[in-house]
Amino acid sequence: MKYFSSFTQKAIMISTLFLVFSLNSVTILATIESPPPAPTSCLNKCGSIPLKYPFGAGFGCGSPRFYPSITCSSSSPSKSSSDSNIITIPQDHEQEDEQLILTTHAGTYPITSISYETSTLTINPTQMSTCLSMHSSPNFGLDWSSPFQLGPSLFILIGCHPPTSALFSKGNPICDASYNHLCASLHSCPSILSLGLPIYSSTDTCCVYSPANLNAKGDLDINALKCASYVSVVSLGDIPTDPNRWEYGLALKYNQVGLDHINYNIEMICNACEKSDGVCGYSPPKNNFVCVCKNGNSSSDCYNVNNQILVSCDPPLQ
Repeated sequence: MKYFSSFTQKAIMISTLFLVFSLNSVTILATIESPPPAPTSCLNKCGSIPLKYPFGAGFGCGSPRFYPSITCSSSSPSKSSSDSNIITIPQDHEQEDEQLILTTHAGTYPITSISYETSTLTINPTQMSTCLSMHSSPNFGLDWSSPFQLGPSLFILIGCHPPTSALFSKGNPICDASYNHLCASLHSCPSILSLGLPIYSSTDTCCVYSPANLNAKGDLDINALKCASYVSVVSLGDIPTDPNRWEYGLALKYNQVGLDHINYNIEMICNACEKSDGVCGYSPPKNNFVCVCKNGNSSSDCYNVNNQILVSCDPPLQ
């Protein structure tokens, strides 16, 4: 009996230790696999800009490859469901105070337009110079891991250490002398005085950087180029010699390669979703495709709400 009692006590001790170990393991796993934050509400417009795939207003919207690079900033709190797998479209929301934003390691840039036909978006860096306002500019930068690259913009460096003909990159001159007339036009702007340069000053402190390239960090390094500021122009307008008529901004191309899952054409599914008045999104943590509708979610379109979510999207770029 004593032997049996001792054996029973040891068995109870072993069972207790195993139970404690199991509970601790569950606690650790629960901590590691904690659910992601609930996605923001999906909108089909941010301010005046229509949102279509692959763009979204925030987490859980559009393509996961474009978050958190692209978000819709608003002073009003966004509405979201308490269920992290349910994304809702607000019935009413204020659009006047919304701004679509591109965020990179170098800063945040307001997006002024998107061309879905040409896969191009235009941003307006707030610290970029124009004919109306010239001032020192910080570096402009893009994240190499993001799906964005420089588009068809004209970069003009101003307030540079003369002569700009001595500016080289990888052994090649970076300034295109055939555009010197644009420098002369910019130097007719009264705001050039704020850079310490007289109006109609020599153009040897100006450089049309064409084609522009980013350095290894993804930056247009204004300081390394020994310039004070930069101007970016997407169109010279109807009077190319008048910088007051130019369209200022910075065009970026975005790459959709790799957005489609290996077994599904996500873009085709999104088109069906958007035609049914839905918004394309994804459901974490597996990033399954979701067609976000006003009366629920679907794996296809808003005519089939509450269908099981099966299609996977690509993970976000880190």
